[in-house]
Amino acid sequence: MNRRVKLLQIQPDYHENSHNYSDLAEQIIAAFPKERYTVTSAFLRGKPEPGHPKSRADETVYFNFPDTMLRGLRLRLMWEIYRFCKKGDYDVIICNRYKQTNLLMVLNHLLRIPVCVGIAHGFGAYDPFWRRQRMRVLVDASWRFVGVSPAVASYLIEKRCGFTESNTVAITNALDIEQVEANQLSRAEARRALGLPAEGRIIGAAGRLVRVKGHDHLIEAFSRVAAKHPDAMLAIIGEGREREFLEGEIAHLKLKDRVKLLGFRAGAKQYVRAFDIWAMPSLTEGLGLALLEGMNGHLPVIASDIPAMRPLVDGAGGIAVPPADVTALAAALDRYLSLSTDALRAKGEQAYSYLRANHGIETYRRKYLELVESALSSRGIALGVQN
Repeated sequence: MNRRVKLLQIQPDYHENSHNYSDLAEQIIAAFPKERYTVTSAFLRGKPEPGHPKSRADETVYFNFPDTMLRGLRLRLMWEIYRFCKKGDYDVIICNRYKQTNLLMVLNHLLRIPVCVGIAHGFGAYDPFWRRQRMRVLVDASWRFVGVSPAVASYLIEKRCGFTESNTVAITNALDIEQVEANQLSRAEARRALGLPAEGRIIGAAGRLVRVKGHDHLIEAFSRVAAKHPDAMLAIIGEGREREFLEGEIAHLKLKDRVKLLGFRAGAKQYVRAFDIWAMPSLTEGLGLALLEGMNGHLPVIASDIPAMRPLVDGAGGIAVPPADVTALAAALDRYLSLSTDALRAKGEQAYSYLRANHGIETYRRKYLELVESALSSRGIALGVQN
């Protein structure tokens, strides 16, 4: 029989959730049947501390390269990755994000790995002219590309630099719904764990505290409806460089007791049932996985009307608002906060039903398996079982 196909997935950074059941790179690994594939997971930077979860891959490698190797010409990095891939004799490599994809595109002119997959997680990576020029030179028949939403896939194709309708597909991010739900705390438990009041309506949001996430607009929008809804609060899970700025805005708007910055929370998905409404006011997103996480908490959703998220919001029966439009965002908050408890819960169930029907993890896994097996077939690589 034919040997098992050897597949390598390269990720930029290890973090403590990198091997979590809900991490999408781990879900890609789970797509490939062990009787036909041997899977290696590799991280360029970082390594786990004792007690952190392990990958489901057959082998996991932590290069733990210093930052100095990841900047500039990266010649030593390229040499180390080249030696590793050459020794591994891989049939398939999956690269997450631009830098890893570009690195392997250069190296594969020497490695000649039959099938390579580059995953694009957002917009902008291929805007610079020189990057598009490099792509035109480097793309060959070994490459397939994935956008994490139809909007991202369209963005790639529209750049006309090697991405085509035949080598580029959309595989929308998804959730392992049953697993995530099994780990969710109840409403009361989640509120206690987050230090939030047991009663009253709470608008939830999650994401890094950076400008592109639009939290400043959400806080201002909430300030406009806070007096009308005195039992309502806003709580944001996440940490980042904008914390001090946001704290200043909260103080200026006299919302210190009504808006809570909850900081980083490991396994943030478990707390989603603490909230009554889920808001995602990002200025740009590749897909917005946090939006799906809100739906998985049976929550009605409000999100920015941007290409990657509009289909999700529409499908979930939520409210899409123009990005950075505080007036529209405030109106959306007021609309949901004014609903009865039963009506608000019904909107949340509508969002959850849409999630189950369209963003389950089995479809996500199947599409990655089909993509790789189609590419292997086109390259003349047979699938089989090791003797």
